[in-house]
Amino acid sequence: MTIELLKRMMDACYQAKRIRDMLPPLPEGVTSSYIQYLDIIEKMQHQGMRVKISDISDRLSLPRPGVTRTVKEMEQKGYLKKSTSPKDGRITYLTLTETGKALSQKYNQECFSILADYTEEISEEDAECMIRTMDRLYHIMCERRIHLDK
Repeated sequence: MTIELLKRMMDACYQAKRIRDMLPPLPEGVTSSYIQYLDIIEKMQHQGMRVKISDISDRLSLPRPGVTRTVKEMEQKGYLKKSTSPKDGRITYLTLTETGKALSQKYNQECFSILADYTEEISEEDAECMIRTMDRLYHIMCERRIHLDK
């Protein structure tokens, strides 16, 4: 890949952040990570799975301490509930509260369902390609971070 093309990719990343910033504002005290976590928990529960902090960490490629911190905040604000496994006290499961379900549903209905109507001209193939490319670039940057910091 040429340096110029790499620069254009980084510019596209910046533009992606600006696009994300154009989404409707979240309620006071709610971060975009809350919406991501709620979405993951909801999808996994719908599949009949019991969700652990490690599941969120693995799906988002985030360190567990950060996920644990966010989950604690979300629990304090009433968006989810933690429960200890009766078989193994070291395992903690996460479930959405009614407040968490309402927040997730509101944001999905008011934001993403409306946005979906406007993005019909982007093919699913193009969207999947963009997602794969951003994921690859993220992993490359994570792996190479030590070398770039020098």
